[in-house]
Amino acid sequence: MPGSAEPLVAAAGGVLWRPADAGGLEVAVAHRPRYDDWSLPKGKLDAGEDLLTAAVREVGEETGTAVLLGRRGLRTSYPLPQGTKRVDYWLMRAIGGAFEPNAEVDELRWLPPPAARELLTHDHDRAVLDDAARDDVPREPTLLLARHASAGHRSDFDGPDELRPLDARGRAQARRLAEVLPLFGPSAVLSADRTRCRQTVEPLAARLGLDVLPAPALGEEEFADDPQAGLALVRQLLAARDLPGVTVVCSQGGAIPSVLRALGVRWQGVDGWPPSAKGSVWALGGRPGALLADYYRDLGPDPAAPR
Repeated sequence: MPGSAEPLVAAAGGVLWRPADAGGLEVAVAHRPRYDDWSLPKGKLDAGEDLLTAAVREVGEETGTAVLLGRRGLRTSYPLPQGTKRVDYWLMRAIGGAFEPNAEVDELRWLPPPAARELLTHDHDRAVLDDAARDDVPREPTLLLARHASAGHRSDFDGPDELRPLDARGRAQARRLAEVLPLFGPSAVLSADRTRCRQTVEPLAARLGLDVLPAPALGEEEFADDPQAGLALVRQLLAARDLPGVTVVCSQGGAIPSVLRALGVRWQGVDGWPPSAKGSVWALGGRPGALLADYYRDLGPDPAAPR
């Protein structure tokens, strides 16, 4: 039909990696008998699914591997007979499980990145692997910096603003965070001293069996009064750790962009100020000059997922 949009097939996958015995790392390359090719594990989104959940689910189904999400990889697209396929990738650390041949993948090989690149059939997969092999930023975040979820308007709450609770939309956003953020392997949950901040991460903490610990230095007014204290906490949480996993911290819109600017994060828009929508999350790791900084504006169902 003239003027109609080309059908989009949304998919997600991962560059699955593990430390190599002799140092360095190995990545997994999958053989698909249906196409007789070697590729990175991936698959189509289920109805109403978000990209991160789909990526982890598909990698698990195809490889039998339990993973922790790392930094965002490339997005690729290529033509199909029925439209265009779009694939979003993440780096994923293998933490358990075992491969068994299945209908999608009949062989899985763990190889050093150069050998994996040679084995891959498609150029778009090689580009994804090349990006994953970069060493100028960490492969994994150590901090998930979230802004509190929707809490209505200050003028509509008859009480001290620090006690203003989440509204219905905010409670739904908090539930989504509790569903998706465990994919990064949180080991601690912190919150600024505001009811709406604590309520944003309480469902996540309950799911993980963790307490919500105080992080008063990252409250909006507290950060304005002593930004160095807030930045010192963030830098401590950004430091590399011996074990994989992240710390989740819930803060406010008056503090998060300033923290990000101090770390060197810039954004296209007014004066380069990084965004911080309610219920959004920044995945951060490393240090200024070698900083991982992935922004997740909305962790709800992907608009391109089947309905």
